[in-house]
Amino acid sequence: MRGGPILLVEDNPDDVALTLRAFAKNGVRNEIIVALDGEMCLDRLFPKSGVEPIRPAMILLDIHLPKIDGLELLRLIRASEHTLGLPVIMLTTSNEARDVVESYRLGANSFVRKPVAFNEFLETVGTLSAYWLEVNEPLPTNEGSP
Repeated sequence: MRGGPILLVEDNPDDVALTLRAFAKNGVRNEIIVALDGEMCLDRLFPKSGVEPIRPAMILLDIHLPKIDGLELLRLIRASEHTLGLPVIMLTTSNEARDVVESYRLGANSFVRKPVAFNEFLETVGTLSAYWLEVNEPLPTNEGSP
């Protein structure tokens, strides 16, 4: 699996626990950084105190978040050269067609509805991690690249 942390942006503690458990059961060894709201996400990607920003292998982003919602976060992530090429997967319970359309319009790489049953969620997380951490070729981070 590709190195780099996974940034999980999720405000529901049950969904956080479920996702962490699903990654563990799928053998994902990447560090998982949890941001419980939009501001926490931005603080990790764009720290103000001179701290080195994280460069996640992938971002799992919920739409319905406190402080700054997921769609606004996605817009901000795609607006910065530092984060432009990061894989952003919308992982949400939303079944609104407008959320799917807006996510892709703003530059999401994927839109995945969270399955309700744990076995289905486990399979979904396994598929996501296999594709984004093993199969997909990430954007190089060489000098001059995002």
